[in-house]
Amino acid sequence: MSLIQETDATAEETPAQEIDSKYRLIILAAKRSKQLQRGARPRIDIDGLKHKNTRIALEEVMQGRVNFSKTSDGAEE
Repeated sequence: MSLIQETDATAEETPAQEIDSKYRLIILAAKRSKQLQRGARPRIDIDGLKHKNTRIALEEVMQGRVNFSKTSDGAEE
């Protein structure tokens, strides 16, 4: 399965009221992946040696472990 197909499938599985588009999902996962690369600890129980930071971040976002808020200009924090 390609990354695009996996992202589309993930966006469909994610609750609509929390993450309203696959683009927001990707942006959140990318920001979280950067945090993990800088030394943040994973918020889910997953083997960091078997999975890359990008996969860990995507799983965290899908499970609702990454908090975010929308600002009035549309940027995310």
